[in-house]
Amino acid sequence: MKQFYTIGLLIISNIFMTLAWYGHLKFAEWKWSAKLGLISIIFISWGVAFFEYCFQVPANKIGYTGNGGPFNLWQLKVLQEVITLVVFTGFTLFAFKTETFRINHLIGFIFLILAVYFIFKK
Repeated sequence: MKQFYTIGLLIISNIFMTLAWYGHLKFAEWKWSAKLGLISIIFISWGVAFFEYCFQVPANKIGYTGNGGPFNLWQLKVLQEVITLVVFTGFTLFAFKTETFRINHLIGFIFLILAVYFIFKK
């Protein structure tokens, strides 16, 4: 059951992370943010990133074998990276209509899936 909590929290965390890191790139399209400077954007992103940490830290605490969880540090990191990539891809294709998903992206994803396989291999 801890693996599901860990993965769920990592997904939520990565949604906030993606919004904090890349969401501001969409701000320019919104009237309310047209006059915001870089410092304002940084503070808004930090505010969003706070929620990322509110989910990331418990995910790692629950999921880590040293705390009775099912994943070692290597596995937690690779899980987080693959989840980040999946969330980022969904966000990019949904929010940025000018970006395209190409075959080289798919090949890169396949290599990351292979990384997961090898990291989890006993």
